[in-house]
Amino acid sequence: QVQLVESGGGLVQAGGSLRLSCPASVRSFANYAMAWFRQAPGKEREFVAAISRNGDSTNYADSVKGRFTISRDNYKDTVYLQMNSLQPEDTAVYSCAANSAYYPRATYTQPTDYTYWGQGTQVTVSS
Repeated sequence: QVQLVESGGGLVQAGGSLRLSCPASVRSFANYAMAWFRQAPGKEREFVAAISRNGDSTNYADSVKGRFTISRDNYKDTVYLQMNSLQPEDTAVYSCAANSAYYPRATYTQPTDYTYWGQGTQVTVSS
């Protein structure tokens, strides 16, 4: 069983930054590929960023490339999402997800790839 608890969300003005954290309660965090997804009101959940088990590979949605950075610390069992140049369209509930992955460098972008999910943290960007 994997427990994920996101933190770091909040209210920020357009152009600002936030850093989300997601520590995992799990025995072998390095066995899990991780990702961030977001869901805005009235919209479907969408992929934001993914990182492989060993951290060597990352993948981003086109809408956040160059602004967001996903990273992980396998000693602290935590995945992060650094969000810069935030825009009102980034407003959503952000959730982290974990997938027990076989390949160390694989990333996964579909919600159905992930078994474990956190509750989410609200990010609101004002114009």
